[in-house]
Amino acid sequence: MLFSGGSNKTNVGTELKIRIGLGLGTNPKTTDSKSLGELVENLERLRFDSLWFSERVSGSALDPLVVMSWIAARTEKLKFGPSVMVLPGRNPVLLAKSLASLDVVSDGRVLPAFGLGAVNLGEHQAFGVNRADRSPWFNEALPLMRRLWEEDRVTHHGGRFSIEQVRVLPKPIQKPLDIWLGGLAPSELRRVGRLGDGWLPSFCTAEDIAEGIPVIDAHSKEAGRPAIDREHFGALIIYTSDGSMPEPIVKAVQARRPDLKATDIVVQGQAGIEPRIREFIDAGATKFILVPYVEPKDWVIELESLAVNTLHLQS
Repeated sequence: MLFSGGSNKTNVGTELKIRIGLGLGTNPKTTDSKSLGELVENLERLRFDSLWFSERVSGSALDPLVVMSWIAARTEKLKFGPSVMVLPGRNPVLLAKSLASLDVVSDGRVLPAFGLGAVNLGEHQAFGVNRADRSPWFNEALPLMRRLWEEDRVTHHGGRFSIEQVRVLPKPIQKPLDIWLGGLAPSELRRVGRLGDGWLPSFCTAEDIAEGIPVIDAHSKEAGRPAIDREHFGALIIYTSDGSMPEPIVKAVQARRPDLKATDIVVQGQAGIEPRIREFIDAGATKFILVPYVEPKDWVIELESLAVNTLHLQS
């Protein structure tokens, strides 16, 4: 993939759209209506693509379905998604209904992204699923949700769910309602290829993206699915505005990626974000979520600076 003028090109010269959004971490401070309102209004004014909310039942993050519904009512163009929503432990029929409804009332702006949940006993207890049962639950629930969005009536008899002639109405506006998955482990890349419509990993490098895309393509082919849209490969980028490297994020990188240095994952200072995005674009990614490790005291100043440093890359 070659970067040129804010666009990514395939081997046949087709331009791919570059999109840049913002993400709030697992313990955000921006949770009151005034701060959130200022954030989303400025994201939309400056033409950021999307806003993403992490899910932690035991943390300060708002419930993603609730806050995304609030965002839908406050904005007209800004897309939004969970990064990521825990699927094991949730009723797939009810969740399919909620997300379809959210897509309808937002005029097609919801970006569903799912995961297994944090490796944390408290989180597992909250969802009532044993760690060993998370993957089987996920692997059954996700295809069932897709069928409920796309088929008129669904009959399914599986290891965890059994339904007869169930329908979800209204159907989502987006057809299809694309499902984003994350992860870097071999089992996670296999799941993206078998079940996902997009890949959005975190704690990753451009090399991870370049190596992961053909692996995902191979799993898609093995599962008898078409290859994932070339515009549906992305990355989450953590940064610090002041150029610092706080010890907690260094330890987090060491725990998640002991083979890498913290600077391989975390961008120090906004000036370093554009070069990092360009590295990812050259590796094949087109969608990016920028996550400030420390939330700013003034979102207007932060977003206007981010817009100057990055949004010229959007196409």
